[in-house]
Amino acid sequence: MLNFELYNPTRIIFGKDRLESIDKYVPAGAHVLITYGGGSALKSGLIARIRKVLGNRKVDEFGGIEPNPRYVTLMKAAAVVRKEKVDFILAVGGGSVIDGTKFICLASYFKGDALEILKAGFRQITPAEVEKNVPFAAVLTLPATGSEMNSGGVISYAHGKFPFKSDMTFPVFSILDPSLSFTLPQVQLANGVVDAFVHTTEQYLTYPVDARLQDRMAEGILQTLVEIGATNIAEPENYDARANLYWSATMALNGFIGAGVPQDWATHMIGHEITHLFGIDHAQTLAIILPALLEVRRKKKHAKLLQYAERVWNITEGSEDEKITLAIKKTRDFFESLGLKTRLSERGIKPEQVDILVEHLRAHGFTALGEAGDHDLETSREILTKAL
Repeated sequence: MLNFELYNPTRIIFGKDRLESIDKYVPAGAHVLITYGGGSALKSGLIARIRKVLGNRKVDEFGGIEPNPRYVTLMKAAAVVRKEKVDFILAVGGGSVIDGTKFICLASYFKGDALEILKAGFRQITPAEVEKNVPFAAVLTLPATGSEMNSGGVISYAHGKFPFKSDMTFPVFSILDPSLSFTLPQVQLANGVVDAFVHTTEQYLTYPVDARLQDRMAEGILQTLVEIGATNIAEPENYDARANLYWSATMALNGFIGAGVPQDWATHMIGHEITHLFGIDHAQTLAIILPALLEVRRKKKHAKLLQYAERVWNITEGSEDEKITLAIKKTRDFFESLGLKTRLSERGIKPEQVDILVEHLRAHGFTALGEAGDHDLETSREILTKAL
C-alpha cells in the first residue's frame, strides 16, 4: 500500500426529512447565500422550504449555475458575496452547483486573479492565497459526483474544463435525502450511476499495491451500482435503491477508496475535452471512453482487470485474456442497459475530429496521463479511435 494522508471533515446528514438540520449547523447570525442551478429547486418549492428552516437569518439567492459551471457566472456570484458580505453559502443541487459553489468560496476573497485557481490544477489552493475563507454546505439533489463530500471541483472557462482543489472547500455538512431526487429525469439518473461507477474504476483499475480494504470497498461500490442501477431508472421513487445510489456516489469520491492506491483519471481528462467541444453530458463521455481505454490499456492494467472480472462480474471460466475481454464487454453492456451510448459515432463525432480532441489534450497539458504517467497523446488517439 502506498503512503497516504486522508483528511475529510464533512458531516454527512443522511436520510428522509433532514432539512431541519440546516438550522442546527448554519451559524445563527450568518448571512447566507443560497446557490442553485436552472430553477428546478425553486419551482419544486425546495428553496422555499430551506428559507423557512433558515428562519430569521439574512438570506440571498444566486441561481443559474450551469451544468459544467462557467467561470463568468461564478465570478458574478463571488461579487455578490463580497458586496453583501455573505459569510455562509448553501449549495442546493448536484455536482455542478456544488463544484461552482466551491469556486465561489475561493474566488470571493482570492488575493490574486481568480483564474489562478484554475491554473493551479491539482495543486492545493492554500489559506495563504485567500484573504478569508467562506464556508459552505450542500443539499444534494442529484447523486453522481461525490462533490458533497470532497474538496475538488471542475470549472469551465474559455477553451476547456479545469480542475481545482483546496482543503478549504470541503462542505461543512451535506444533507443527503434520497427523496429529493425522485423527480429527476431518467437520463440524469443513468448519468449519476455511470459517473459514480467510473469514479470508482479510476481509483481501482490501475495496478496492485496490496491495498486489500480499498479494493474490497471499490468492488462493493461497483457491485452495488450494477445491482441498483436499472432499478433507479425503472422505479424512480424506490427509496432503498436511491439511497444506495446516493451513498455509493458519495463513497466513490470522498477519498476513502483512493487512499494509498495509484489513480488513473485519464478517462475523465479525455471526457472533459469531449464535453467542452461537443456539449455531451460528462457521464456520457465516460461511458464512451472507459471501455475503449480498458481495451487499449489492458496489458498495463492486466492484473487489476483480471481481479475486476473475477470479483465484480463473477467471471470464473476461460483464460485470463478471455475473462478480461468479457469483463470489458459487460462494462459496456451495463452502460448501454442504462440507456447510454458507448460510441463516439453514435453521438455524431467523426474520425477526422479525433485530431481536434488530441490537440486540445496537448494544449491543456494532458500529455502524460494514467497511473504511471505513461499514457501519452498517441495512447489517447488510439483510445479515441477505438471509441468511434
